Amino acid sequence: MRKPNLFTISAIAAFSFTTAGCMTMNDDMAMGDEQIAYVDGAAMYPSKNIVENAMNSPVHTTLVAAVKQAGLVDTLMGPGPFTVFAPTDAAFARVPEAMRNSLMMDQNRAKLQKLLTYHVVPGRITAADLMSRIEAGNGRAMIKTVEGEDLTFMIENGNVMLMGKGGSSAFVTQADVMQSNGVIHVVNGVLTPTL
Repeated sequence: MRKPNLFTISAIAAFSFTTAGCMTMNDDMAMGDEQIAYVDGAAMYPSKNIVENAMNSPVHTTLVAAVKQAGLVDTLMGPGPFTVFAPTDAAFARVPEAMRNSLMMDQNRAKLQKLLTYHVVPGRITAADLMSRIEAGNGRAMIKTVEGEDLTFMIENGNVMLMGKGGSSAFVTQADVMQSNGVIHVVNGVLTPTL
């Protein structure tokens, strides 16, 4: 798996509540001085919730379709806060097609919910929070997901890596995309719990 250079240790330490892709909107724009991030060119507004922003992302169409199929829209539009490690369309494309199709069937909704909630952590965990936890854990941090199992976080070649069950892994490619009900970190892999 290609390892992106976008999320280095020094960048993590510098993160607060903004990210390298954030800009202040012009005063003549509807949202005033709100700090926004851009995911593949699409604006992500911190005043909007996780679902509203994800629906606007051109690289999260598969994730949005899966959230709808799993019946998790209302949950992820709720107050939270939630931290979502959001796989891109390219990440989902690497999942075998038969598995993707199977998970999207009505009779497998519970498995799809399990897979998706494995990418969600309760609370708002920023890049700086992740770095602190990794440092406190001597290079590793274990965080319990909404699904109930842990994800393991570490630094590999200067990048934050997430490890799931069965050898699944992903790297954070864009951090701290702030939402009204949490934060999204864009990841380049789909993590699998025990299904």
